Amino acid sequence: MKRWEITGVVATVVIVLSIPFYVLKHTYISPVSEGVQPKPAATFVGSGKCMDCHKNEYDKWQDSHHDHAMEVADENTVLGDFDDAIFENHGVTSRFYHKQGRYFVHTQGPNNKMGDFEVTHTFGWYPLQQYLVPFPGGRLQCLPLAWDVRDKKWYHLYPKEPLDPKDWLYWTNAGQNWNGMCAECHSTNLKKNYDLKTDTYQTTWSDIDVGCEACHGPGSRHVEWAQMPDMARPQVENYELVVKTSGISSRKMVELCAPCHSRRSALGDYTHSEPDFLDSMLPSLVAENLYFADGQILDEVYVYGSFTQSKMYHRNVRCNDCHDVHSVKILKEGNDLCLQCHRAHEYDTKAHHFHKKKGEKGAPILSADGSILFDLGTGADCVQCHMPGRTYMGIDYRPDHSFRVPRPDLSITIGTPDACKRCHIDKTSRWTDETISKWYGPGRRRHYGNIIDAGRKRLSGVRKDLIRLAGDPLYPVIVRATAISLLSAYPGEDTFQSMKLALMDDEALIRRTAVETIASPNPKEKTELIAPLLYDPVKAVRIEAARRLAEDSSRSLDPDQERVFQTVLKEYVASMEYSADFSFGRFNLGNLFVAMNQPEKAIRNYLAAIKIDDLFYPAKVNLAMFYNKSGENDKAEELLRQVVSTHPELHEISYSLGLLLAEMKKYDQAVVYLEKAARGMPERARIHYNLGLLLQYLHRDEKAEQSLLKALEIDPNSLEYLYALADFYLKRGKFQKAKDMAQQLVVKHPNAPIGQTLLGIIMQNLPKANP
Repeated sequence: MKRWEITGVVATVVIVLSIPFYVLKHTYISPVSEGVQPKPAATFVGSGKCMDCHKNEYDKWQDSHHDHAMEVADENTVLGDFDDAIFENHGVTSRFYHKQGRYFVHTQGPNNKMGDFEVTHTFGWYPLQQYLVPFPGGRLQCLPLAWDVRDKKWYHLYPKEPLDPKDWLYWTNAGQNWNGMCAECHSTNLKKNYDLKTDTYQTTWSDIDVGCEACHGPGSRHVEWAQMPDMARPQVENYELVVKTSGISSRKMVELCAPCHSRRSALGDYTHSEPDFLDSMLPSLVAENLYFADGQILDEVYVYGSFTQSKMYHRNVRCNDCHDVHSVKILKEGNDLCLQCHRAHEYDTKAHHFHKKKGEKGAPILSADGSILFDLGTGADCVQCHMPGRTYMGIDYRPDHSFRVPRPDLSITIGTPDACKRCHIDKTSRWTDETISKWYGPGRRRHYGNIIDAGRKRLSGVRKDLIRLAGDPLYPVIVRATAISLLSAYPGEDTFQSMKLALMDDEALIRRTAVETIASPNPKEKTELIAPLLYDPVKAVRIEAARRLAEDSSRSLDPDQERVFQTVLKEYVASMEYSADFSFGRFNLGNLFVAMNQPEKAIRNYLAAIKIDDLFYPAKVNLAMFYNKSGENDKAEELLRQVVSTHPELHEISYSLGLLLAEMKKYDQAVVYLEKAARGMPERARIHYNLGLLLQYLHRDEKAEQSLLKALEIDPNSLEYLYALADFYLKRGKFQKAKDMAQQLVVKHPNAPIGQTLLGIIMQNLPKANP
């Protein structure tokens, strides 16, 4: 049995052979002509400077969700009941009180010890308000007890069961840390200022809330220009504002909102001067833990990823077509919002939606306890069918912005949410599918959800569909990039060619995903393909190229490439160090230092990742791999046992633990984990093969034969599996069965001499066998 290996899970936040077309499309112009003094960089001046000239916009912004995104706690900003209010949850009694104009809560703190904690800031406004508590090291932590603004009561954000104080999500730990988790989208000009060496923050902002410059960028030069006499103002580009917000494409408009309204990882502080969204952020793909296979929202993904899947986005609809950008309110109520574009006589009729409108006779939909779930007429609202949402943070309902047509047929086949069952709770998806067929006909368009679902399940027949999806520009970019990511599980020449094309795609997210996933057994070819992307104009792409090249110490780069590589690698390290307060940042640094043969730094970063989040299993798995390669198998075993204990659903780790235990000659224990892996991943032939070999060694012949036959059933052409069974039968005197296997081996692998050799040995013994 060969030595075990674990494929490292790389959760990155993250140009010499030819110049791709997308590079040619970028124009590089020196910002300063010779002999002309550069203008001083714009600085942040605060929203108050905008009020005099932009009163209408300022008035709309005041009292908006952006205005109240974060505030100092005082009698005007605190909405919760701090008049000695009592809240009980999980057997813990918390008390909210105030004294001398300051706000406090008596509740569980670090290590579950009760204590008094001062609330210094409010966070959010509606439908809930959270509260921030200062801790050493410049930290602000979010209380798990929030105020329900609608029902005017306290509630717990994690009501099902108490969290362990060591859990990443426990309120005094990193998962509820304001500085890293929340701050950049609730304040203006936020600088996290995390110090990796001291594990402390010196976080700053210019406006505590989401002010004018959060979208328009630093305004000092604009203010100076505006304060000039009318006739003295020179003609300047964009009124001396850093960010252009008018006369731009719908895509650019959406990407103005995306830094905050997206599920993404940050590559550094947002400066407002980045040419491309992926210069500062890396948006998430349609990942299994974030989205359903058809792209509907599952976890909290903040709109951008779902909206970019929509027909509206691809037909140049933008955020401000529905939302006032200053008040953040929708422009019109009810169906009137949709009827700005969609014809009322066609869509706002019973002939389209088949539901009663408000004012018609009928009854509301009731829950099992008799309370009203949906009022009469709700079914005629466009958003109920086309923007079904989910509730986050206990009470915050957020509509899905992919604006999709209900597809109960997908709910039946791949288990995605059925919009109709939000109201029709007593019906099945088969009923809704039949009803929709009666209304609109039986035809259904192909949907990428089926392909994504099959790819997630690693079904064998989906490779060509994934390749087609990855290369089709008519599909959303986020979906195409997801297809490329899934193709990594389907190695082959056609997959390789698809990824080579993706490396030259116009879309940065496509290029970046291709760089991350492309694989070649030839290190020279890998270098030749990836090195050109060190010159990519988009940061997320080029730093991923540097990371991939760093994996190969024997990379062959010319002097200019090597110089650029070293520069871009520093960019990558800086991006990971920016996120070093997250487990994935330290994990990625650990992976990098393993590749660069710097073991002490690798171990230090892996251990730091585990310290930040003890349940972040990728760091434990890769550290275990590192320990195994360095001969410290006891440490590797301990780590893998921890992962299997906390994540029993990760059958791949059970498999790795089984192989490690076999290597350590703990054979009986190895069988337990290999059998667990075989049950969890029954389609994986090699697991059955390795289990069969181990059972054979332990003289458990009946089970060994079953496992080896299962491996051959899954992959009937495998030389290894045919040879293993022939050898198994030969050693047990079952010469006829051994002959059958050997003959298959000769027929299927005529160029492998081992088949003829084995068959000759069997034929010599066959006459001696009992009839």
